[in-house]
Amino acid sequence: MASEEYTGKPYKIIDSKRGHKTGIVATSLSDLMTKAQQKLNINENEPVKVVLESDGTEIDEEDYFETLESNTLIMILKSDQKWVPCDLSFKFADDQIDGTHSLNSLIRRLQNDIGQIAFLSGCDLEILSDMDPDSLVDMAIDRSFLDQVKEASGRFLCEKREAQDAINLLKLYHASTIGQNASKKSKV
Repeated sequence: MASEEYTGKPYKIIDSKRGHKTGIVATSLSDLMTKAQQKLNINENEPVKVVLESDGTEIDEEDYFETLESNTLIMILKSDQKWVPCDLSFKFADDQIDGTHSLNSLIRRLQNDIGQIAFLSGCDLEILSDMDPDSLVDMAIDRSFLDQVKEASGRFLCEKREAQDAINLLKLYHASTIGQNASKKSKV
């Protein structure tokens, strides 16, 4: 079967302004970089840097790349771009996104389907958990709904961070175990 031969994993890639997000399947770090350049319309000769969207950790080794979970959100940066936390990216983007406009669209989206909160990015959850419900009175939305969205987004954000911390700890433990096993074998 062809699917048994293909060992790629799905990843989500995003540009530095967090304005264009798409999914790709890649078999290696170089494969991801090539496909990301195509999807994000970056010249194939232009060097790119691959980082975790969540904290800016650079992904420059195949071994580390292989430890990433399926659907990890990865930011692709051109040589003149730098990672910034999502709450600051709104301030530094060339085509500035009005934070209030972004918040309003998130609230409207959740009004249509509150279950979508489970699928929001860390950046969107931060926007929602930091919102001031009193500043949204012009939206004519029930205050209790806004309070519930604020509380739920804070909870989801905390859970995402705790899960990421646990995964990072497991990766460190796994890497140290492999290192210990390798040094034991070299002594034999």
